[in-house]
Amino acid sequence: MAVGIFDSGLGGLTVLDAVAKRLPDLPLVYLGDSANAPYGVRTPDDIYNLTTGATQRLFDAGCDLVILACNTASAAALRRMQEGWVPEGKRVLGVFVPLIEALTERQWGDNSPPREVKTKHVALFATPATVSSRAFQRELAFRAIGVDVEAQACGGVVDAIEEGDMILAEALVNSHVDALKRKMPEPDAAVLGCTHYPLMAQAFQKALGPDVKVFSQAELVAESLADYLERRPDMVGPGTASAFLTTGDPAQVSSRATQFLRRQITFDAA
Repeated sequence: MAVGIFDSGLGGLTVLDAVAKRLPDLPLVYLGDSANAPYGVRTPDDIYNLTTGATQRLFDAGCDLVILACNTASAAALRRMQEGWVPEGKRVLGVFVPLIEALTERQWGDNSPPREVKTKHVALFATPATVSSRAFQRELAFRAIGVDVEAQACGGVVDAIEEGDMILAEALVNSHVDALKRKMPEPDAAVLGCTHYPLMAQAFQKALGPDVKVFSQAELVAESLADYLERRPDMVGPGTASAFLTTGDPAQVSSRATQFLRRQITFDAA
């Protein structure tokens, strides 16, 4: 009865942690493609091929449902996967939709026409690949009208977090927020469009100021998954054991993951 969670590296552990707290009895199989991270600077075809390979590995591990806890993969590969790759009886879900539903104050599965919402000016912080895909704007347009989105590609932040250099990561956050504010001086809300970024949420909030509502994904995705599985309990796969898998060096990734979540995490080779 396992659910798979995939990320290009360690960022998806923020989602796994939130899901584990929300659904403590649900076995979770996490796969981080650390050998090929970061995805944010790769081509769409490269991201698609890496993501489908990783997702198949999670299917093989007994997961019928896989969460792409990676905004870059969700942006560049998810739609293509859903349209022509996902096998019958399996599901792959992304992390954009729960975030946009919260931003637009819509209930899960509300398929009514797009409408005006209170939030008018949104700052999107994401990887270069997510920004260039415009997937966030496309999904938002299905649900809301009249919302101005200014996207800022945050080069270097994921690498700094993966290396554990939080001083550099904070400096980069401040630089990217400054660049965004030159284009949109007074955003109403900010979206942290990468699952690594919750670790820098306080830095983003401080740089943006107290009047900007910052939306982060982990808890929103966990709540959405709980709701989904309540309606679709058949999508919990046959796997019974939790596991952490990596394409990178297990010892090195385990050490970084333990620092990342501040609890002991042991990865095995994927």
